[in-house]
Amino acid sequence: MVYRRTERVEARLADNRARILQAARQLVAESGFREVQIASVASSAAVAVGTVYRYFPTKAELFAEIVRSVSQREIDVLREIADSGGPASERLAAAVRAFASRALRGRRLACAVLAEPVDPEVDDVRLEYRRIHYGTFERIIDEGIRAGEFPPQDVSASAACLVGAFMEGLVSPLAMESPSTDAENARLVDAIVRFALRAVSGRQPGAAADPTR
Repeated sequence: MVYRRTERVEARLADNRARILQAARQLVAESGFREVQIASVASSAAVAVGTVYRYFPTKAELFAEIVRSVSQREIDVLREIADSGGPASERLAAAVRAFASRALRGRRLACAVLAEPVDPEVDDVRLEYRRIHYGTFERIIDEGIRAGEFPPQDVSASAACLVGAFMEGLVSPLAMESPSTDAENARLVDAIVRFALRAVSGRQPGAAADPTR
């Protein structure tokens, strides 16, 4: 007879995994990947060390899952903005603003997920989700070109450069030991949004389109 897990067992296993991930994510948000040990994750999740390894055989797999879960949430937020309708320039600005603002609110976790040196397995997940971001911005840029808001351009190259630029623009501020003030964060977000619009539209935000272009 083949053993089949009952619904209660399945729920308990899922609960254990969720608790481990939540505990690990909280520890990373407090101190980054380098300071997190499996023993501390187990203690925070109120499970045995062996239980953590049952779900995540290596620390790299656990960290990769944290990057995956955090990144997927950002993907969902940006896709919702991309799907919201309205001028492409406004959606592009809103998407960049949302990403930057959310990162600055959860600065330590965002810094770890975006840039902290860690295992190649984690870097692979970062690249996977960055490519998904490329696709979201490719769509916005392409729709802006079709609507005459943006000049003709290589959509794939523009999206990749844009995502790389606004993520890189956040890394140093996120890594600062002393958090920036709300006013400083607001100025940084505004600067990143203005850069993004200039990069794609070729003109200052708010400037009238050149009918000869």
